[in-house]
Amino acid sequence: MSQPDLMHLPLSKLSISKLNMRHGRKAPDVSDILPSIRERGVRQTLLVRREGDNYGIVAGRRRFFALQQIAKEAGSDPLVPCAVMQEDDAASAIEASIIENVARLPASEMEQFAAFRKLHGEGRPVADIAGFFGVTELHVRRVLALAALSAPIRKLYAEEDIDGETVRALTLATPEQQAAWLKLWNSETERAPTGRACRAWVTGGTAITTDKALFDLAGYSGAVTADLFGEAAVFADAAAFWEAQDAVIAELVDGYRQRGWPDVILMERGAYFQRWSFVQTTKKQGGKVIVEQRHDGTVTFHEGWLKAAETRKAKTAKASGDAQTEANPRPEMSGPMADYVGLHRHAAAQASLIRSPAVALRLIAAHALCGSALWNVRLHMPGAVKDVTLASIEDGAAAAELSTAREGVEALFEALGARVPRRSGDAYHLCETFAALLAMSDAEVMQVLALAMAETLDSGGPAVEAVLHACGTDPGEFWKPDKAFFDLLRDKRVITALISDAISPQAAGEAEDATAKAQKAQLAEALVARDTSLNSAWMPGWMQVPPTRHIEGAASPPADAWDRIAGLFETDGGHESGAEPSNCKATAA
Repeated sequence: MSQPDLMHLPLSKLSISKLNMRHGRKAPDVSDILPSIRERGVRQTLLVRREGDNYGIVAGRRRFFALQQIAKEAGSDPLVPCAVMQEDDAASAIEASIIENVARLPASEMEQFAAFRKLHGEGRPVADIAGFFGVTELHVRRVLALAALSAPIRKLYAEEDIDGETVRALTLATPEQQAAWLKLWNSETERAPTGRACRAWVTGGTAITTDKALFDLAGYSGAVTADLFGEAAVFADAAAFWEAQDAVIAELVDGYRQRGWPDVILMERGAYFQRWSFVQTTKKQGGKVIVEQRHDGTVTFHEGWLKAAETRKAKTAKASGDAQTEANPRPEMSGPMADYVGLHRHAAAQASLIRSPAVALRLIAAHALCGSALWNVRLHMPGAVKDVTLASIEDGAAAAELSTAREGVEALFEALGARVPRRSGDAYHLCETFAALLAMSDAEVMQVLALAMAETLDSGGPAVEAVLHACGTDPGEFWKPDKAFFDLLRDKRVITALISDAISPQAAGEAEDATAKAQKAQLAEALVARDTSLNSAWMPGWMQVPPTRHIEGAASPPADAWDRIAGLFETDGGHESGAEPSNCKATAA
């Protein structure tokens, strides 16, 4: 920055420059510096630059507001000591403003964006901006990526209406996609995707990053979107990616065949290579190449694998020549002997688990988390007729508690240096998870198991009712009548019954001829009024434990499910038929 000129300027000639980092923000609190300036005046010059006939303040915003307040009190227009910068040195003005403001208060990501964009617009290269702030060039590029967002989306982010994960996903979106997303956001009937769902929405499903490409990106003519928040860019068109990827796969498959591999098997896209069903062997022994293709673009060539039955056939084939015999020594076990030894070892392992419940518990957890040839465990994926139902579930307290538990379990595995478990059916990953669980305490394993069971609990059946009953759940801890509840409440018989239960039978009788909309409004107002008084929580019979029906004899899924199993848990007197279960809220020992 060139040397500024020192001048005394009238306060009326000063205003906050648009290059000031905090231009447009509300007036700051100056109560801490006001007494000093009132008594001694401004002892540090304001940094300004000429802007038209007046001067814009680049640094010294709080001193300016304090002087304005003092001038208003005195009814005067005092002279202010100022350092006047060169008019054409905009980049230095921006830097000066940033230095003053960031030193006092770290900038938010959106404030960084505004500052970085101004510097970049004045010709400062990314490397210089990164060095100025002491951050990486990638960080600068990531912040500048917000420039790809439309102004309404940036405004939503600045006002914290959407989170960082969502806005980063939207940096991958085209202007048309951003407009479509905003339309969903502003819609009263549809829901805009957020977080990971937003990234999937933008990329059309699973995001395929450029590091998955087997082909030369330099010759790829399809669209690629820079993903500055990941390790690689993302292919905008999955179909175009697979067209290029398939061409290279075909070449590699031909190469394997030319090199003498007996066969190359191209698995269906998305299918997993089930390693436990194969035996690894050599090319000379008939080993095949299995080509595994994942939906995320990953392609793996598994060399030298045969089905177990094929391996036995290959091993019984006669060797041709002494050299071939030396390269393929006769196995030390026949097929029947391998079965014999394997099954006896299996039996010993079974008995060992009976004797070691703590080990068995951890192996159960590993199977529930990863799956195996005999275990097919699936996550519960909520489905609903109406989107408002899914939105209500996602925003509920129960979903938040489940998310917190999931983060805690992931942290347990990460602390041990193990991968976070996934349901893949891979035997190695199963053992990797099992080894990590063996290193955990009983309390930690119970934490893992509780999450695994929660994530695989099927909805809409007797098991849900059994859990709620056994745990003594208070539904009011997780649910309150929300907008979705009232939107989906349509049957006037039920609404009348709810008014009778929540308010009084007399109120229900008086409202019987009103419209359903008016009845729901009356019910909602009554519930709000009840919430303001003590001990007045209300639940419809459907949400109580055990659930009850409001129309005698009418079908009610939760009540019907409980009726089916009530005899297992209750006697005629309504008490537990067996030993009292432990409280679900208690921490496992």
